[in-house]
Amino acid sequence: MGFLSGSLTFARFEITKDDSGEFGDSHLKTLAKRQIGSKKVDLLEEPSVGFTGGTHVFDTDFTAEKNIIGQALHFGVRIDTFSVPGNIKRAWMSMELQGIMADNAGGRPTKAQREEANQAVEQRCADEAAKGNFKRMNVTSVLWDAATETMFIASNSEKNNESVLGLIESAFGIEVSPITPTRLALNYCEDDADAYAALTHIDATNFVEDAPMNVTWWNGMSENFDYLGNEFLMWLWWKWETDSTVMDLADESEVSGMFARTLALDCPEAESGKESISAESPVALPEANLAIRMGKLPRKAGLTLVRNAQQFDLTLIAESFGVGGCKISFPGETNSLDREDRIESVRQTGETLDLLFEAFLDQRIGKKWKAETKKMREWLSKETTTRRQAKAA
Repeated sequence: MGFLSGSLTFARFEITKDDSGEFGDSHLKTLAKRQIGSKKVDLLEEPSVGFTGGTHVFDTDFTAEKNIIGQALHFGVRIDTFSVPGNIKRAWMSMELQGIMADNAGGRPTKAQREEANQAVEQRCADEAAKGNFKRMNVTSVLWDAATETMFIASNSEKNNESVLGLIESAFGIEVSPITPTRLALNYCEDDADAYAALTHIDATNFVEDAPMNVTWWNGMSENFDYLGNEFLMWLWWKWETDSTVMDLADESEVSGMFARTLALDCPEAESGKESISAESPVALPEANLAIRMGKLPRKAGLTLVRNAQQFDLTLIAESFGVGGCKISFPGETNSLDREDRIESVRQTGETLDLLFEAFLDQRIGKKWKAETKKMREWLSKETTTRRQAKAA
């Protein structure tokens, strides 16, 4: 379940404070103490949030053998909510009105009659909630990795992750920060005052012309550089197409990559709309090239990355660095991974993305980016000219 089998979907959070100590009995006791159902909650008023053992939706068994895997703690967070389908509530409303208006069949209900029927429906909802009916149970897998001081949450829903992390932080007294392009950029500059000064003075890049760029999905707040995720994907596109699909990384490893399966682009100025492309190689299609020549930026892209004999097929969300549908494989090998190897591959997924983004930041922060931008504009201009010539021929 979750991180131990199947494809991976996750958001990452850097653990910035953790006084809980080495994983052991105290962690397991905390999980058991705050397990789902340990606190009585009126689901009409608020959801019920609690821990699970991580095997299935009803698992509340926490043991070292199952939940502690090397330097990682694996478990689940279940969120129970009460939700009556709209068609059922409408049916109840109709039935209540029919009973109230039995003496005036065919007439129109008054405001008072509608209020009476609505109160009856609300009471029925309360009765159903008390019986445990219409309860929705959603489990999110969690991998707390002490080796990399990272919390992996198997969801890219901001609302869901707030509830999951709220429980974890309050139960264990830890603090976390989302690993986004902003966090990665700040970490990159942490010990370099000049790099930090350069970072705080950068603006969003206009790849089409030498003019200011307004990114509508960016809030423009100081020390928010999440738009760098869009520029990162654009840079990769240009780099892989004009230079080499193999890059050297800071840890002296190398990664090869390509765009694959899916690509979502959007106009940062909110003028020319969105473009969603599904294909074996989406960047090779004319509509993809037309979109970036019009100034659209990638917001989500399917990537195939190969590093250290591992292949990662994933979808990357540019602004959050959330990962979706990631499949990890070892080309040429068919052996399945054991639990510790599987978790190590999860770590390698995040590390590969971070190192690749660091290679981008080497160019983006400082004086190198002006030259890179010029080359990218020339590439876009060349693409336009080439396609016009091909069309004329």
